[in-house]
Amino acid sequence: MGKAIFAVSISPLGEGPSVSDYVAEAIKVLKEDGRVEWELGPMFTTVWGEPEVVFDVILKMREAVFRKGAKRVSVVIKMDERRDREVHPREKVDSVLKKLAHT
Repeated sequence: MGKAIFAVSISPLGEGPSVSDYVAEAIKVLKEDGRVEWELGPMFTTVWGEPEVVFDVILKMREAVFRKGAKRVSVVIKMDERRDREVHPREKVDSVLKKLAHT
């Protein structure tokens, strides 16, 4: 099986307007686990790797937010999986930028 690209948002509900402390706890899991590649964004974290591994890491990230004290956690996952070849997230962005340069 190949790698897939995920957009992941994990945040507590009802904990106030700022959630950066909780997001930082989830990101610590990514840093410590080391099995997937990732990039932090302002609304979603992009994660790529083997789907089964990414899902396992996402569950650990969710648990970290609960351990931080959240009583309710929202998880949003968007998955892009290709079976014909592996694609890096940067390739997707570069493809669009290249097309824009020709317009």
